[in-house]
Amino acid sequence: MNFFNKIKQKYRYSIILLRRLVITDFKIRYKGSALGYVWTLLRPLALFSILYVVFVRFLKVGDGVPHFAVYLLLGVVLWNYFVEVTNNGVSAIVGKGDLLRKLAFPRYVVVLSGSFSALINLTINSIVISLFMFINGVPITVGILWFFPLVFELFVFALSLAFILSALYVRLRDINYIWELVLQAGFYATPILYPIATVMGMSRLAAQLIMLNPVAQIIQDARYFIITNNTVTITDVFGNPYMRFVPILLVIIFALVSVSYFRKKSASFAELI
Repeated sequence: MNFFNKIKQKYRYSIILLRRLVITDFKIRYKGSALGYVWTLLRPLALFSILYVVFVRFLKVGDGVPHFAVYLLLGVVLWNYFVEVTNNGVSAIVGKGDLLRKLAFPRYVVVLSGSFSALINLTINSIVISLFMFINGVPITVGILWFFPLVFELFVFALSLAFILSALYVRLRDINYIWELVLQAGFYATPILYPIATVMGMSRLAAQLIMLNPVAQIIQDARYFIITNNTVTITDVFGNPYMRFVPILLVIIFALVSVSYFRKKSASFAELI
């Protein structure tokens, strides 16, 4: 108990500041907008609707996948969460430049607040996914509990990228445009619009390279446990159950490197902003 009390006291100021930053960010995000927080739901739903009409109705992508509409929506929501966390991270430090120059507090709190703000949006969108699952008759199984550790893995990976991007953006403002291009390419290189089985049919090596991306592994695993066990996962692509741990190991290594890099560079943030 004393150990937890010491931890609580040590990070008490950071926790209070983090809570205030998350609340403030969420309140001002849609300030002045007629629809306000409804946009949290409308944005992914609008993208989903366009993709569904084009790729499912016209191009007939995913014909052999059960509940492909929900399958697609889940992929879009998880991808949007990844994009939001990393995009928030890019300008997190520079955007709070005035605050950083006036107050002395841990710099990581600023980046972390954007991640938690995105997590609120993901929670709201998860309710929409649940509604679509009910409408489409997707059976609810105990496998749905896997959603939480998978979201945690995605949270850690996205936050790790946010730390590195925020530190790089302080010195190199081109990072914002570079990351936009990376995300555009990443969207099509991740099996969101198409089943990974389609890629396997053309090139098994390409499918293996795609599935080494932690975001692809997370999305496919989430679909497998929540929607249908017909979903092809990294285990199927490689034919080796132990390959499931490779993206997780990459996330851990990336997290350690990013935190170390951020801590090293954070001392000079106030001088460079």
